[in-house]
Amino acid sequence: MGFAYKTSWIAVRNSSAELVADALGMVERGIVPFDAGTDAAYAAGVYVAPPIGEWTLAHGRGLFFIDTETADSVFASWLADLSGKLGEVQFFSNYRVPECHEWALAIDGRLIRAYGWLGERFEVTRFVGEPTSIEHALGIGIRNLGEDIDDWSDEDYATFSATTPTESDVMKVAGAWSLDPSRIRDEDVPGYGVLGDFDSGLESSRRRVTASR
Repeated sequence: MGFAYKTSWIAVRNSSAELVADALGMVERGIVPFDAGTDAAYAAGVYVAPPIGEWTLAHGRGLFFIDTETADSVFASWLADLSGKLGEVQFFSNYRVPECHEWALAIDGRLIRAYGWLGERFEVTRFVGEPTSIEHALGIGIRNLGEDIDDWSDEDYATFSATTPTESDVMKVAGAWSLDPSRIRDEDVPGYGVLGDFDSGLESSRRRVTASR
């Protein structure tokens, strides 16, 4: 069954669940299998799955949906710092109701690429670095909003709107960069991962969501 929709997650290259949990500063930890941990993280906290190939995934609504301007720089610092501890860290989130879709990549303490779209406000919330090959191939996430938006015609809006992502595009970017977690079968993830609480320090910037898996 996997996960991916209506949630956020990180993908870490070549790490263990314990190291990722340590880097996140997770507390009140429990050791649980993939299916139980994944379901639990849709309600609260974060679940760090056992490695799948070279990737360790950590998912949960505790990894926040950011929708405030002041939180953007905090997010960039958080992800860069996390990659300073873990090497390569990718971030993804999506929630279809406000059309909040995001992805980001940081390596060795540096934010390489970040894109975020909040459709309910027609706002690009993040645009850092150059679009990657998968973004160009899909034709999404490749444009930022310019200062000339007040002068846009209907055709300009339509052209730009064609570059904004859907939740399925987030999965395609994830699949190209690392793993598409929506395609993971519970039975294909052996062993146990770490379930626990996580405080990002961005409590005032989180978009709380409670929809079920």
